[in-house]
Amino acid sequence: MTDNTPLSQHLAAVDLGSNSFHMVVARIDDGHVKIIDRIKEMVRLGGGLDENNNLSEEAQERALACLRRFGERVRDLPYGNVAAVGTNTLRQSKNAREFLFRAQLALGHPISVIGGREEARLIYLGVAHSLASDEKRRFVMDIGGGSTELIIGEGFEPIHLESLHMGCVSMSRRFFDDGVLTKKNWQRASTAAHLELRPFKKSFRKIGWESATGASGTIKAVHSVIQAMEIDPYAITLDGMYRVRDAMIEAGRVDKLDLPGLSEERKPVFAGGLAVLIATFEALRIDRMRVSDGALREGLIYDRLGRFQHEDIRVKTVADMQKRFQVSASHARRVSKTAHELFSRVETPWGLTLEQGELLHWAASLHEVGLIISHSGYQRHGAYMIDNADLPGFSLEEQDWMSVLVRCHRRKINDALFETLPEADRDAAKKLTVLLRLATVLHRSRDDETARIKKLKVEGNKLKLRFRKHELDNRLLLSADLKQEAQDLKAIGFKLKFK
Repeated sequence: MTDNTPLSQHLAAVDLGSNSFHMVVARIDDGHVKIIDRIKEMVRLGGGLDENNNLSEEAQERALACLRRFGERVRDLPYGNVAAVGTNTLRQSKNAREFLFRAQLALGHPISVIGGREEARLIYLGVAHSLASDEKRRFVMDIGGGSTELIIGEGFEPIHLESLHMGCVSMSRRFFDDGVLTKKNWQRASTAAHLELRPFKKSFRKIGWESATGASGTIKAVHSVIQAMEIDPYAITLDGMYRVRDAMIEAGRVDKLDLPGLSEERKPVFAGGLAVLIATFEALRIDRMRVSDGALREGLIYDRLGRFQHEDIRVKTVADMQKRFQVSASHARRVSKTAHELFSRVETPWGLTLEQGELLHWAASLHEVGLIISHSGYQRHGAYMIDNADLPGFSLEEQDWMSVLVRCHRRKINDALFETLPEADRDAAKKLTVLLRLATVLHRSRDDETARIKKLKVEGNKLKLRFRKHELDNRLLLSADLKQEAQDLKAIGFKLKFK
């Protein structure tokens, strides 16, 4: 690092956007965040998606080269101090899993893909921390390469958010791919943007806000052009954007465009982004929008800092889901506690990580969520709910893990159920499944007290449980359950013995 602050007091965030990759490095002093480094590279990852939504090798190589450079800056930071996320392009890409494996090696830290609404939450968090503190209701917007996030919030809390499937790269490719900036192309882009906004505009207007703020590249670029054209020195207005659009139509083509304040690297995707911003102003009746320096990467920093300071949004998310779907929190706690005790005994011999232990805890906390639908096969219902829910604080990969664990926590197991996870993770997922299954079996009576395991020994995929003397004599149901469990676990290559 470049100063004498301990490494443990540094956090970094990496945003693998559809247009640009960003990295910020922050120093944490007494809980206060100070950004000490920013790096941005125009990678155009979204431009590398083919008609089948596969990332081209050329686009992957551009991204990997960028991540290697980023990796040089954060290589010495401890595991967990770097939050790296992929957004819309990696949500769409069919070969994202293969790319992420290479990307993590290049960066030297884990990379997760987050859902659109989680992206919106993090953007709001970053913007809110960059503005003057107040409790007024604010509207926040971020136009990325492949998606646009709209959020209404108060203070640091988002209260309404959406992620729309349009961005500066996707709209530019769709309507201005040939570089022609005719009035007809603008009309087509405007119509498409309004159609995307139509399902959400009434709810946003009804909630309302007192100030509007924009974040990230497209909105900053629009603001720079409006300032440079001496239209408005402080804010983005609809009239100002109309004048910019008219100047672009007059130029006729992107290669003839000469807008003051617009960088060469932004030119190819500027039209699509401006079309989205104009349509949003029109649909939501926005008068003025100021621009924020904070965005997704700053939100990642504050979110990770919150976890370190025991303000983990995931705790609230799980508690809210338990309440909403009438999950017994007391039973979930006892199952989670026992699962953790089992995890601590096998963590080292099985080569498990603390992060995997966290996933086991979350899955145990929600293992009965499917009961709200039906008792019959509730593990299937629960897995579907977790897989498809918006869970603030969780990446899509974490939701995949939790879904698999909940799906496999009872009854017969099919080895194919683990194929939704990367091949390198399947062995660990099966081990966590074994621990969760044992914890639920031990607490089938739903009592705090259960049979005590005196000794747990693992040799590869073989488990030997030794209970206290006479512990199972009066627990005939538990003995029967453990015998059945020994049979079921054979399906995924595990052997269970107990006495």
